[in-house]
Amino acid sequence: MQEAIETQHSEIQTHALEVLGVSHKFGSKVALDNVSLTVPRGRFVVLLGPNGAGKSTLFALITRLYDNVSGEIRIMGFDVRRRSTAALQQLGVVFQGRSLDLDLTALQNLTYHAALHGIGYREGRRLADEALVSVGLADRARDKVRTLSGGQARRLEIARALLHGPACLLLDEATVGLDIASREQVIDIVRGLVRNRGVGVLWATHLVDEVNADDKLVLLHEGRVRYSGTAADLISTTHAESLRAAFIHMTDAGHTHAQ
Repeated sequence: MQEAIETQHSEIQTHALEVLGVSHKFGSKVALDNVSLTVPRGRFVVLLGPNGAGKSTLFALITRLYDNVSGEIRIMGFDVRRRSTAALQQLGVVFQGRSLDLDLTALQNLTYHAALHGIGYREGRRLADEALVSVGLADRARDKVRTLSGGQARRLEIARALLHGPACLLLDEATVGLDIASREQVIDIVRGLVRNRGVGVLWATHLVDEVNADDKLVLLHEGRVRYSGTAADLISTTHAESLRAAFIHMTDAGHTHAQ
């Protein structure tokens, strides 16, 4: 009984994602320099940085598109190099570029993805139906993806990323190209997953208006973590009037104070 309690406690304490001292180069160009961050379970963490900061490179390392040769990356405690399969089973990803099959229906895209994860058709269909409901697309299940709006397609990609029940969800510039209403809808859905399912989310963006004051914020600039803490504390630390001003202060090449 005691062992079961200790195991349960350990699982609760395990971070959805840990990045520890990770660096990466493309030739002589340093893309990431000793980057560390954590995403607790049930927390929405914003990876904020201008274009070219290294956000997409970090995502490529986490998802094993690139091999991390320095530092450690762990997903639910599983090292992505030594235990890749176990680690990636706990990970759902929405990349910046669209990756749905436009000629399949929304439902077919999901059941195909389930099959790739070794989920049988009946169970895959059940999970797909539930996922479509969770992102508000149950009524579009039999529509081809090419008929969906940009916001609907993005919500479908979120549903697909959640299909195998991951503990950690990565989203790379998930609202790029969406109108304001669609952006808000996508963000609300993802924040709801954090509240209702306890998913740990790493939300990469260059848009400060997607950040809430109490969000855990990791500010990445020129491949280095310049700040880690709440958005509200960043504003206070930089004596800025807004998060936008604080962001400019932290990423401006001239280090000009934004008052």
